[in-house]
Amino acid sequence: MVEIVPSILSADFARLAEEISRVERGGAKMLHLDVMDGHFVPNLTIGPPVVESIRKATKLHLDVHLMIENAERYVVGFVEAGANSVSVHYESCRHLDATLGLIRNAGALAGIVLNPATPVSVLEDVLGVADYVLLMSVNPGFGGQKLIPYVLEKVRKLDRIRRERNLALPIEIDGGVHQENLAEVVRAGCDWIVTGSAVFHSPDPQATVLEMRQIAANATAVRV
Repeated sequence: MVEIVPSILSADFARLAEEISRVERGGAKMLHLDVMDGHFVPNLTIGPPVVESIRKATKLHLDVHLMIENAERYVVGFVEAGANSVSVHYESCRHLDATLGLIRNAGALAGIVLNPATPVSVLEDVLGVADYVLLMSVNPGFGGQKLIPYVLEKVRKLDRIRRERNLALPIEIDGGVHQENLAEVVRAGCDWIVTGSAVFHSPDPQATVLEMRQIAANATAVRV
């Protein structure tokens, strides 16, 4: 089943609990939390204390995306703060297998993230130890960017690989997804659709999530 995963990076942090409640009423089952360190990406966002506070405000699945260096030092702390899934970047993680193991052993799903220019071929030997893959469809660091079109071909390649290997591996996409391109993204093979500005900058985030869930449901039957 395709999940619409609102990204709180675009939410109003002064009213964060209310914003979360809105998307929850719209049917969202997951929230995406972007963690940036100002080194791996040119921005700073949140740490474990914010994740812990969000955990107290909702029972939704918290999907934490670490855009940081030395992720192995912090993954367990984010799980302990309440993360249900934690993803780390292939480009910044020197000991990827070990870091995925740390996440899993702490009790969360472990994901691998690829930047737009990183080919899916680098995942050939590690797909068996990951619970999901996140493909960035913008260059990470800031919200509100446009989706990079060639990333959808990467989605199709990864979808073919998982079907050939019979892997139950959700494909997540993050960046520039909105109502106009959502159906194409779903048909390419994405299962978890991260969307920030399209939801939280809309007049009614609840209605927007409902609309996007319907678009995704209609597109699921005609994936290519």
